[in-house]
Amino acid sequence: MGERQGSRDARRDREFEAFVAGASGRLLHTATLLTAETPGDNPRARHLLTVALAHTYAVWDRLRGEDPYDRTRQQLAHRFARAAWLQYGALGRARPHPGSALAVLAPQERLILVLRLYEGVAEQQAAALLGLPVERVRAICDRATATLLHPPKEPARAVAAAKAATP
Repeated sequence: MGERQGSRDARRDREFEAFVAGASGRLLHTATLLTAETPGDNPRARHLLTVALAHTYAVWDRLRGEDPYDRTRQQLAHRFARAAWLQYGALGRARPHPGSALAVLAPQERLILVLRLYEGVAEQQAAALLGLPVERVRAICDRATATLLHPPKEPARAVAAAKAATP
């Protein structure tokens, strides 16, 4: 490897390390919200972020002015959506994680809600990222917001029934 190539690699490594130092906390929180895990116990979110950051590092030299945060967030969204599709099907629901308010949402609802409300991604951008019409993104976001504001009553009934059955 030539001296020039070594110097470019070292510069790329420093730039990427600076990016990770500045953005990894927020990106990890985003991944944790997507997976509906608790912040203290989030192995799926950490794995999701690691894979997304590895992809960003692999294309670092080709970003050419593109925001690496946006690229990594896109990777988080794509990888989360793909994993949710493979694990739960198109409309399936994940089993709720204790202590996570977002666990009552379907993966697609969680993804759109996190992108729109936590990350501040515009409806048009979210729609383009997910390959959905803008109206669909708006409807899913509205439904997810309503679900969080007025959660389903079934879990409370199940807890009450379990307490009543316990001697």
